[in-house]
Amino acid sequence: MTHKIAFIGFGGVGQGLMDILRRKGHHLADDLSLDIEVVSISDLMKGSIHNPNGLDLDQVANVMNNSGNLADYPDDEGLVRGWDSLTTIEKTNADTIVEITFTDVNTGQPAIDHCKAAFDNGKNVVMSNKGPIAVAYEELSELAKENGVRWGFEGTVMSGTPALRMPLVSLTGNEITEIRGILNGTTNYILTQMETGMAYEDALAQAQELGYAEADPTSDVEGYDALYKVVILANVVMGLPLTKKDVACEGISSLTPADIQEAKAENKRWKMLGKIYKEGNQVYASVKPEKIDVTDPLAGVQGATNAITYECDLSGPITLMGAGAGITETGYSLLIDLINIDRNIVE
Repeated sequence: MTHKIAFIGFGGVGQGLMDILRRKGHHLADDLSLDIEVVSISDLMKGSIHNPNGLDLDQVANVMNNSGNLADYPDDEGLVRGWDSLTTIEKTNADTIVEITFTDVNTGQPAIDHCKAAFDNGKNVVMSNKGPIAVAYEELSELAKENGVRWGFEGTVMSGTPALRMPLVSLTGNEITEIRGILNGTTNYILTQMETGMAYEDALAQAQELGYAEADPTSDVEGYDALYKVVILANVVMGLPLTKKDVACEGISSLTPADIQEAKAENKRWKMLGKIYKEGNQVYASVKPEKIDVTDPLAGVQGATNAITYECDLSGPITLMGAGAGITETGYSLLIDLINIDRNIVE
């Protein structure tokens, strides 16, 4: 069966998914009976093209590698140019909208409006934007159900590592009483380097040189990136209607080499942890640096890797470790959602 998709936003992650489809399209068709066809691309900076009969991804890749402007995509029968994002969502014949715009994580916009438009027009959505799930999860979930469509967002917590799908599917039947994890690779890299004796400022500068940290690293080092992931995990995995205001947040910028050495002397290690847990009827959520025993599975996670532990009443603690970012990895997370929509198992 052909699954038609439309890209809303076409930056690195969108092009990463496109490259996956170009490389693995035959595998998806032969092994999974899934033929994914791109019919629309709309990007605020790169332009917009639509062909109801499908776009030539090799031609799209060639344009992106050269001018980066979709105006240079060759004319073809049925080709339409110039639709903005909302027009594309309304008029495209795509089954699923791949929403990967630059979105304000605090407001969830413009991705929230894109989701609403897609659901109202009977289209599924897959996305890697954290904002809509952290800000409007209940509203958008209800709207998707009312319109009989699917909403996938696996990549919002740990990119292509299935931090949402695994507990929802593989750990079903357990009561998950606590989730705690290393949810930001930048801070974990910095703390790993500090253990070698490096000062915080030097470790941050190195992380920026390697591309792990942005020029303005505030979202990472002060815990805001992890905070939104905690909100998503609480709502999606534990069914707890937390908001960002419910999560205590503290960054790592105040940690010193002396703090690192003190932890070593105690046979412990500093990790920036996002945590949600229940005590009776009370729910607690936080993002902050904590000293944990070196025997803890999370203590051994080094560099820019992410990891998460689910405390389960039946299976016991389960720890998942993997990449938490990356163009190919996040592109793969979108593919996970597309496959699961085809299998009718994305909520």
